[in-house]
Amino acid sequence: MPDIRLVEELQPPRDPGRRHLIAVSDLTRADVERLLDTARALARSLEREVKKLPTLRGRTVVHLFYEPSTRTLSSFDLAAKRLSADTMALRSAGSSVDKGESLKDTALTLAAYDPDVIVIRHPSIGAPHIVAAATDAHVVNAGDGKHQHPTQALLDLYTMREALGRLDGLHVAIVGDVLHSRVARSLIEALQLVGARSTVVGPPTLIPRGIGAMGCEVATGIEAIAGADVVYVLRMQRERMEAGAAFVPSLREYTALYGITPERVGAGQVVMHPGPMNRGVEIDPRVADSEAALVADQVRSGLVVRMAVLYDLLTTSPVAVAQPLEVA
Repeated sequence: MPDIRLVEELQPPRDPGRRHLIAVSDLTRADVERLLDTARALARSLEREVKKLPTLRGRTVVHLFYEPSTRTLSSFDLAAKRLSADTMALRSAGSSVDKGESLKDTALTLAAYDPDVIVIRHPSIGAPHIVAAATDAHVVNAGDGKHQHPTQALLDLYTMREALGRLDGLHVAIVGDVLHSRVARSLIEALQLVGARSTVVGPPTLIPRGIGAMGCEVATGIEAIAGADVVYVLRMQRERMEAGAAFVPSLREYTALYGITPERVGAGQVVMHPGPMNRGVEIDPRVADSEAALVADQVRSGLVVRMAVLYDLLTTSPVAVAQPLEVA
């Protein structure tokens, strides 16, 4: 099994004083609590007839996506628009990337438009650092390879807190393809930051060597989910698996051993999934559509949490604590 490899020796950002959100390690517990409280305040704006706020009028947010996305791209785009920012979305397909343009040159091109924030998703670990080094924009990591997806972790924390009333002391079982999951890595770090505990559960071939050093427990039997407050289900990320590599004998066997079925969900447990779901593989449709599932809540949380991240980056001093956001 491959070791966990994180990129550390990368070019520093062009403006060392400019804040970015590239990894959960960029945040303190106070930062997380501030962002979640801001998201809750912003959620009230979604209940109004006119949902748009003037907070980021005149600011520009660029979405640079080198991988497919439905939830992350749409929620970031809508989040910026709900805060009255101008937005531009650039997908690698159909752009100069198809002609061989490097990420650095693409970033330099975008920098000429003087964007305030660049939200990037890229299959290579460390890509957000390259953009931060080439531009003066705040950079938000929307997923880089198998490394990090910090806003997913934040929206998951928000969803848990709203549903269960607390984060401190929660036990979250993360089940499935942990090896290829940036969501799992970010969530493990975030849970530890807020005083929750996590257990990763899956076949030995899909558990990264040394992952326990991140602060989680490790189990290879599905019975380990029994004591958890939250069952967090991951899909099999076949697009990140090496061609020809057999991580499980078959999807049918994986489903039999690790699929989340109604019989495996205990009373009082809630079930989460970052999407997209492979119904009938890692999660039974009866669970996905049950009252225990918080999947739709996660999608709604994604909007307000990403609004909070954009608001925080563009209105909060690096050394000052933001005042609570008031939404009339």
